[in-house]
Amino acid sequence: GVLSPVCSVVGGVVAQEVLKACSGKFMPVTGWFHFDAEEVLPDEPLAPADVAPRGDRYDGQVAVLGAAAQSRLEALRYFLVGAGAIGCEMLKTWALMGVAAGPEGVVHVTDMDHIEKSNLSRQFLFRATDIGSAKSTTAAAAAEAMNPAMRLRVYETKVAPDTEAVFNDDFFESLSGVCTALDNVEARLYVDQRCVFYHLPMVESGTLGTKGNTQVVVPGKTENYGATRDPPERGVPVCTLKHFPNQIEHTLQWAREWFEEVMKQTPEDVNRYLQGTPEEFLASLANQQNMKLDVLQRVRDALGGSRPTSFEHCVAWARLRFEELYANNIKQLLHNFPLDKLTSTGQPFWSGAKKPPSPIVFDAEDPLHLSFVCAVARLRAAVYGVGTPAGEAEERAAVREHIQGVVVPEFTPRSGVSIATTEEEAKQQPAAPVTALDIDQECQRLLGELPTPASLAGLRLRPLDFDKDDDGHMHAVAAASNLRAVNYGIGTADLHTSRGIAGKIIPAIATTTALVAGYSCIEMYKLALKPDAAVETFKNNFANLALPLFTSSEPNPPAVTTSVIKGEEWKWTTWDRVDISQPDMTLQDLIDYMASEYGVELAMLSYGVSILYSQFMSRKKVEERKRMRVPDVVAAVTKKPLPQPPANKFLILELIVNDLDSGDEVEFPYLRWRLAE
Repeated sequence: GVLSPVCSVVGGVVAQEVLKACSGKFMPVTGWFHFDAEEVLPDEPLAPADVAPRGDRYDGQVAVLGAAAQSRLEALRYFLVGAGAIGCEMLKTWALMGVAAGPEGVVHVTDMDHIEKSNLSRQFLFRATDIGSAKSTTAAAAAEAMNPAMRLRVYETKVAPDTEAVFNDDFFESLSGVCTALDNVEARLYVDQRCVFYHLPMVESGTLGTKGNTQVVVPGKTENYGATRDPPERGVPVCTLKHFPNQIEHTLQWAREWFEEVMKQTPEDVNRYLQGTPEEFLASLANQQNMKLDVLQRVRDALGGSRPTSFEHCVAWARLRFEELYANNIKQLLHNFPLDKLTSTGQPFWSGAKKPPSPIVFDAEDPLHLSFVCAVARLRAAVYGVGTPAGEAEERAAVREHIQGVVVPEFTPRSGVSIATTEEEAKQQPAAPVTALDIDQECQRLLGELPTPASLAGLRLRPLDFDKDDDGHMHAVAAASNLRAVNYGIGTADLHTSRGIAGKIIPAIATTTALVAGYSCIEMYKLALKPDAAVETFKNNFANLALPLFTSSEPNPPAVTTSVIKGEEWKWTTWDRVDISQPDMTLQDLIDYMASEYGVELAMLSYGVSILYSQFMSRKKVEERKRMRVPDVVAAVTKKPLPQPPANKFLILELIVNDLDSGDEVEFPYLRWRLAE
């Protein structure tokens, strides 16, 4: 017999070993490697007729698990969230397993992203001709080509609170389970909440280079994904990015932010100004008191003297930006903090992680200097719709020629300029203006210097969204980053490395992806074929193919809360709730039900942020609401229409209750109220 998920696990390990032998990188497996998944096997021997060959593509799987198990797999209704590296590998393995290949089965797959060039190295269902196409549509088409019997429904929709009209109660209640193939924790936590609410099993997985992990969530038996989580990653302090970088990651993040400001944010601000009147634009900045002066200065510069009408103007602007960023700003920093400056404790200021910078003198013969001017001038021209030379050689020749005529003003460092040296100082700086100048008066002055929108009728700038797969964008960001690295004596990075860091590409390799997809599908076997199995049957897995390290552990049980109800202990977990299926029940009926069924007094009832009932409310309001149906109370308090069945069938109500005998507060799960259909 043959099980595709087991082949996927072993294949991922073997392929990585071949790569180790070819490259000499990472530690090979020394000795025998043993892997089994015997928990998947039937508990009792199968009858010969149940494992007999049927002459179809599933004979290898039927020989191990039986024909009845194959029918169950074909009837599965799964939701695959994400069609990236892991998502593609899951679809491929499901197609080989026959998941949703029966008349009752279906796989829903969603991914809002589109295929980029960098995806092709690790997502094998995509081809170069698919670049720009939706990931979900392309991956589903490839899976259907592998197994035409597989039934798929494709979405290009994010799974989030604002799409609950699409992925509604009917949708989730129709599922057998959910498989996540996501690249961020926030989305995983949301899907996890949905699975807990609808009591659906979830198979979660992730990779980072040669490291991979899987987690299986079984309703009522294991903790959910959100029960434990890693601490949030610490960001880079603002002062480090602005003035004291010491790693290439710092300079690349700085370059990304500079790109966003000059190529995206400023053009968007200009377009907002051009769409209305100056007064309306100023009013729109009222909530940005600390930023509106900076916004107006950038809009004035963009529409004033530096507004380009030819490629020559774009070159001049790029050359002046070089001088500002890599010479003038560094001179100002060294003026504030000379190389021999000491701290208050007598230690050298420029020591440890603080690398002393040095200004760069522009040299048109330096390839890095010329690359910055060429790339930035080209992007500036794209923002303003200005024509550029046809070829790369012609462009470089034009840049060299135009640079000669650029007049670079002499720079003199200013006194009294404040530069933050700690994260705390950086946070406090925006709260206080650098000078005593009245911001509102200065804003009015800048507004008066701007040309009116009417005089620029028809002008619109084209904001550029950074795209790591756009070589033009990456050439500009990489050059900007490397020049700053030269300023601070940091090693530069080539275009490929810069693309990975600036594009925040999570390293994914096919070997690890195959491994975790195999692990996940083995757990799916257990969920589908042994739904009543003990928690010990299931496995969470972690592997690092580089070390190599392979570990499996039993999932943790859910955390238990113990409440005393009618004098007896009641143990409940995050999977528990109180279901009310009498939509016509009034608030008084609910109060009586809680007292008789659980021996508790309802002290407070809320829906979202709205309090529906509280013992501290006025007696008149309480008596009025007690006579109303609970859904009518929700509608009256929130002043919003109720969710409408059959798509949205439930109200989620939170309770605070007290023990009727002792008056002590009792911890209690949430209440799920089924609406009338």
